[in-house]
Amino acid sequence: MSSTGVVPAALQVGSTPAAAVLHAIRISGPVTRDHLSGATSLSPATINRQVAALTRLGLVVERPDLVDPGAIGRPKNPLTLDRDSLCVAGMHIGARRTLLAIADLGGRTLYSHAVLTPRDAAGVGDLCVQLRDLAARFSGRRLLWGGVAAGGVVDSTSGHIDHAVLGWQRVPVGQMLADALAVPVSVGEHVQAMAAAELLLSAPREVVGTGLFFYARETVGMAMSVDGRVLMPRRGAGSIAHLPVVAPHLADSPDPVLQDVVGRASAQQAARRIGADEDAPVILDERAEVLGGVVAMMRDVLNPDAVVVAGDAFAAHPRGLAPVQAAFDAATTIRRPLEIAPSRFGVRIQESAAVIVALSVIYADPVAATGNHPSPNVNV
Repeated sequence: MSSTGVVPAALQVGSTPAAAVLHAIRISGPVTRDHLSGATSLSPATINRQVAALTRLGLVVERPDLVDPGAIGRPKNPLTLDRDSLCVAGMHIGARRTLLAIADLGGRTLYSHAVLTPRDAAGVGDLCVQLRDLAARFSGRRLLWGGVAAGGVVDSTSGHIDHAVLGWQRVPVGQMLADALAVPVSVGEHVQAMAAAELLLSAPREVVGTGLFFYARETVGMAMSVDGRVLMPRRGAGSIAHLPVVAPHLADSPDPVLQDVVGRASAQQAARRIGADEDAPVILDERAEVLGGVVAMMRDVLNPDAVVVAGDAFAAHPRGLAPVQAAFDAATTIRRPLEIAPSRFGVRIQESAAVIVALSVIYADPVAATGNHPSPNVNV
């Protein structure tokens, strides 16, 4: 694999033996090789080969210091990810702000901060420089990969982004960041990346079956996963922004659509029209009812096994997801009960999206992704 340039994101649970071993160590580490046999269904010989390869590449380390001193028999050294020597760099480009983050190999954020999103494509270069400078603060770690999660139309192969809200057309964000960081970079649609974070960062939810992920903040979006793989249509993500809704207080138009009723601006405008605060119950209740109805509509079309939601529009109600769930239950036509689950990442969902795009190719096939860059601290 090329040492720099744009590499398509791989938003899925990896299927190669090395990916299975890395996944098990990441989720359950520190673990022994015996534990890996049960967790992966791989033979002991295969596990030994994968551990040797992952150790040679510097992704996994043995931890003799964690051996139980009271254990009987020959000690078995536990294995963990190398969370101390490696890092990735990611950015989430939002409609108003861009979040820059550095994370370790396990996806734990080491540092992050937000800056204003440039309103013209010329400012993208400055974003790349800022992320490069942020990564330079962690010079004691080897930078493995860069990632970009963004709204709009994302070409994951070329790394180009079209973003109507920002006025961007075919902006080569991926290659610009690869040039700045001098490592491979992956680019992904941000709601798809958020859905992948739910699968890949921290202990996963059930990966067998289908799931829907909804995001609503200043923009809205939906992604679908099947058996641990986020669907990434070749022609880009679809849109739920245009779905018709009923919102007499939130929308100032006779035929409102979903995008008209999310975001702070819509709440502020509604508050001025009706002479109330933007967090008045009449506004928050109506938005919850709209969101619950839209989620129910898509549930009825696709009938997923699970639904996860994220973003301020879902989280802003003082009673949490209860009003959204109530509206969902009232609108769905499928009798099987389904509880809407909040994202694990809460307000850090954008951060998780940036991080998982940077890690996704490594998690999908760690040997192919990092095989040209063995650890400088390991003799090969």
